[in-house]
Amino acid sequence: MDTEDRQIRGSALLVVGAQRAAKQRAKGNPNPWARFGWVMAAVWLIFLYYPIAAILESRAGLGTQVLAWVGLGVFVAVYLLMFKWGTVQGVSGQGGVAPRQYALLGVLLLAVVATVPAIGFNATGFFPFVVSTLAYQFRRPLYWAASAVAVALVVLAIVTQPEGREYFGLLGILVILVLVNAVSTWLIARSIDADQLSLELATSEEREAVARDVHDLIGHSLTVVKLKAQLARRLMDVDPGRARAELEEIEKITGEAIQGVRATVTGLRSEGLAAQLESARAALESGGVRLEVSGDAGALSPAQALPAGWILRESVTNVLRHARATRVLVTLRPGELLVEDDGVGLGGKPGNGLRGMSERAALSGGSCAVGASELGGTKVAVTW
Repeated sequence: MDTEDRQIRGSALLVVGAQRAAKQRAKGNPNPWARFGWVMAAVWLIFLYYPIAAILESRAGLGTQVLAWVGLGVFVAVYLLMFKWGTVQGVSGQGGVAPRQYALLGVLLLAVVATVPAIGFNATGFFPFVVSTLAYQFRRPLYWAASAVAVALVVLAIVTQPEGREYFGLLGILVILVLVNAVSTWLIARSIDADQLSLELATSEEREAVARDVHDLIGHSLTVVKLKAQLARRLMDVDPGRARAELEEIEKITGEAIQGVRATVTGLRSEGLAAQLESARAALESGGVRLEVSGDAGALSPAQALPAGWILRESVTNVLRHARATRVLVTLRPGELLVEDDGVGLGGKPGNGLRGMSERAALSGGSCAVGASELGGTKVAVTW
């Protein structure tokens, strides 16, 4: 690839990247879990019925009961706030754990401790909410450690309390919840990773498509400009009027190339095949090559005409650069485009241009073959 091509290709990719980044910032975090995870968390607050019932049945002093109610209220508020803020970082701390999450976790645990004087081991009814918060917002080691402590405390209640049998149900729920949380957060994290990978692949493909478009467009334009500049230099002394005309044509071509790059980067370029044929004729004539056209541009469908135009452009560019031809024949038939020349034929390894033609044909449902022409040079055959 020429230096000019590299520079323009790099500039185009920078523009595309900046535009996509701006759109992403405008849209905000696209992860629906980060936006609505707190709603799912709120649904499960119905199971706070058990700690609430324990406070209502408590025989502790009024001050202790008030402290328990305050602890319950703080627990609910902090629990929802953690799911509102924390999941923005990513499930299971994928995007890191912010310091405020640790601070909120400390407040959450203090709120649970505030209910202990009033309801004792019944405070273990908060544990399912605590382990769920840890599962979705903190990294795995902390989650498993806290889950083990929670299960151990429930087992301690079963062993030491006179009504220990009543905690068997909570133990079963807690163990199941620990396992379910581990599996569900793993699946969610895998899903988010898969979506991110799909986005990166789609972005990479789009960048390659834009880069290919810009390469083909600029490669063709610069080739024509080079030929016209050489012609203008030879004519400058012998025919200044024609030299001036060639320089004006160079100005026109460069202006069209700039517009084409802008349109390609924004995805709006769609030049017709007929117009592309006229551009090819003018470019070839500048290089002393005669263009003959057999058939009509209308022989191809709109879906075929667009990639055919790009392939024709690249073929003409290759003829001007490498073929040393005097004649080019373009044949248009339903579902087929042929570009042949009477030049020196194929030589060396296929470059970016030939690979780009094959990719364009494949993306439009066709195939592109490059081989020897009966005219003596190279033949590019595209079929759908």
